[in-house]
Amino acid sequence: MAGARAAIRYAKAVLSLASDKNTTEVVNNDMKLITKTFAESTDLKSMLQSPVVSSSIKKNVLLEVFNDSNEITKNLIDTLITNKRLPLLNEVALKYNLLFDELTGTQIAQVTTAVPLTDELRVKVLAKVKELTGKDVELKSIVDESILGGFILRVGDIQYNASIANKLDKLKREFTLN
Repeated sequence: MAGARAAIRYAKAVLSLASDKNTTEVVNNDMKLITKTFAESTDLKSMLQSPVVSSSIKKNVLLEVFNDSNEITKNLIDTLITNKRLPLLNEVALKYNLLFDELTGTQIAQVTTAVPLTDELRVKVLAKVKELTGKDVELKSIVDESILGGFILRVGDIQYNASIANKLDKLKREFTLN
């Protein structure tokens, strides 16, 4: 829990600094790159968690991997190394993305479908979610064949399940109760 609180504090500090320098969007893109890189690279995560690898090597690796990053992002890496909090980097990046989305009024809508969304359907879903929430929405599409058909839409803490699997499950429960 202490790590999560620390990550939020670092993310708020970075957002404040980026706001002062009018680079919130650029830093947000850096943070998205960091979270994407961590999601794709188990070696990078292992290296950061390893007590055997020295801080200077970790710093050099991170600055090499994220060499095109904004100065604020590079300073965050330096600060986390200095404070021996480098394993929090991914969590700080995730929290920054959430804080940035809050600041700009953007929400993440997660759509789970049995087949990939077409561009036409993606536009319709975005329009409907904007109509329902009144906010700009970033759409995250997940393909899950187990829902058989239909879709599951989640925006914030609201979920609308219109999947075939859900309907079949409701029918099954209805028949077992009678």
